Amino acid sequence: MDFLKVGELAEVVLLRPEGSSLELNSSSVMYPEGLEDELTSKRQTRYGAAILKDPSDPYYALLKVFSDVVSDDPPSVLPPDRGVRNEIDLVPGTKYCTTRQWPLPKEQVDVIDAFFAAKHAAGMVRESKSPHSSPTFCVRKPNGKWRMVHAFNKLNAATIPASTPIPRKDVLQNNIAGCAIFSALDMVDGYYQLLMRESDIPLTAVSTPSGMLWEWLVMPQGLSNAPATFNRLVTQLFRPMRQFVQTYFGDIFVHSRASEGKMAVETHLGHLREVLLCMRENRLYANINKCIFGAEEIPFLGCFLGKAVSVCAIAQ
Repeated sequence: MDFLKVGELAEVVLLRPEGSSLELNSSSVMYPEGLEDELTSKRQTRYGAAILKDPSDPYYALLKVFSDVVSDDPPSVLPPDRGVRNEIDLVPGTKYCTTRQWPLPKEQVDVIDAFFAAKHAAGMVRESKSPHSSPTFCVRKPNGKWRMVHAFNKLNAATIPASTPIPRKDVLQNNIAGCAIFSALDMVDGYYQLLMRESDIPLTAVSTPSGMLWEWLVMPQGLSNAPATFNRLVTQLFRPMRQFVQTYFGDIFVHSRASEGKMAVETHLGHLREVLLCMRENRLYANINKCIFGAEEIPFLGCFLGKAVSVCAIAQ
């Protein structure tokens, strides 16, 4: 028998799938004609903003009570110390992580200056004398607004990666499966709701094209360990509710079924109240325009999840 050596190829086989690309990329569940439009219309009625227009909705009263937690204009303030801070541990021998700021169009310069003026007023940044510096620029979002970006490339390359486990989609699905009613909460500016470790604040120094150097007191977007830190916070806060709450970074999924003689809606309202109380106590906020309450199915990590069936969402 002949054996292959490392680097040798015995045979290359190309497999050609049967069916068109449209068929292969379509949903795994085929809806009867008109049903998809009906489901889409029904989903829209479960968004928080729509519920607040209907006082007869069973979730209306709860959202009014927690309007300070779920709103379209959450406060922009320095968050409390919840025992979890973002930490930046550098590879031994690292000196300075510095990248020179490059010039930007005036429109972006004005947006960046206004952004930092607002964050400074909120106490989230302060002027810096740090020897570290990462440049700032903007990218256009689908809605036409600008997204702030810090090029932390050198800092991230010198950062020891965190080993915090990342949630698995299949595990979350299994935990939710079999429930009858769902809610999905989208946290606002989640990273800015976490403090930096005091000694690491100078490492977050960012420059602007107008000549300013700022450093972050809260966790900025773009740090390599930021997702792991944020996931550690939400996992810690909602662990006592893990029987009916699943978290995936800035997304909180609440799922319920009828139990102990209570209808599913009544049970779900109780679960939601516990979640919103926890958020209020820890000064965490959600965007009411992106939150869904008391739905038969919810968007779930690229799919629609309802009861025990996961239906792949059609790309828009």
